[in-house]
Amino acid sequence: MNIEPVTVSGPAVTRPVMLQGWYDLTSIHWRYEPEVVQRLLPKGFTVDVFDGSAWVGLIPFNMRRIRLPNGWSAGRWSSFPETNIRTYIVGPDGRRAVWFCSLDITRLAPTLVARVSYGLPYCWASMTIEHPSPDVVTYSSKRRWPRGVGASNAGGASKVSVRVGELLGADAPDRELCDFLSARWALGSTFLGKLLWAQVDHPPWELHRAEILELDECLLRAAGLPDPVGDPIALWSPGVEVRIGWPHLVR
Repeated sequence: MNIEPVTVSGPAVTRPVMLQGWYDLTSIHWRYEPEVVQRLLPKGFTVDVFDGSAWVGLIPFNMRRIRLPNGWSAGRWSSFPETNIRTYIVGPDGRRAVWFCSLDITRLAPTLVARVSYGLPYCWASMTIEHPSPDVVTYSSKRRWPRGVGASNAGGASKVSVRVGELLGADAPDRELCDFLSARWALGSTFLGKLLWAQVDHPPWELHRAEILELDECLLRAAGLPDPVGDPIALWSPGVEVRIGWPHLVR
């Protein structure tokens, strides 16, 4: 199977079903053995690897202005914090995408809608994002419903605090890995046992290094993963505006 290369910009979504902004985003990634992550995926999707490892990320950020292409939104109810656990997959045709193990948000209605429409494991949570100083961001999350995802009933909570550092240069020695972890232009999911795929379009990420000041989480365990081993990779971005395409069946 030919796997498409990782690029810092993806194909345009010309007819989006939804527009939204992902801002003040921190990503913290750990290595995993590929077979450990593969067990979480449905048949037809293969875990994507870099340097021989699968990678799983804890991604807290501020979701802003979920809206339709005609501009309609639910006002203040369309913006809220989100924390997701994600990994990376390759579809049957070699295209790369994100696979979400869980997505925690503070709005119950979008939680239910996203579960029904995109087949994504959204969860209802209480969550805050704070800036105790100009270069420090703190994210706190505690899941309300459901308490576990998949076979796990471990609940789900996290507290992350990072200090934003220098801009990641194009010639940084780990730039290829950072692009692998951030430059994804589709998402995969399942619905009624069928594989779904949706294109995603946004400008290239502006990535900064991040220093982890505090990290306490059990969301990985709640998603059915063992505790990670080794030091994580932390990045921060001011954010991007996003266009999401219609979901369609993977044949």
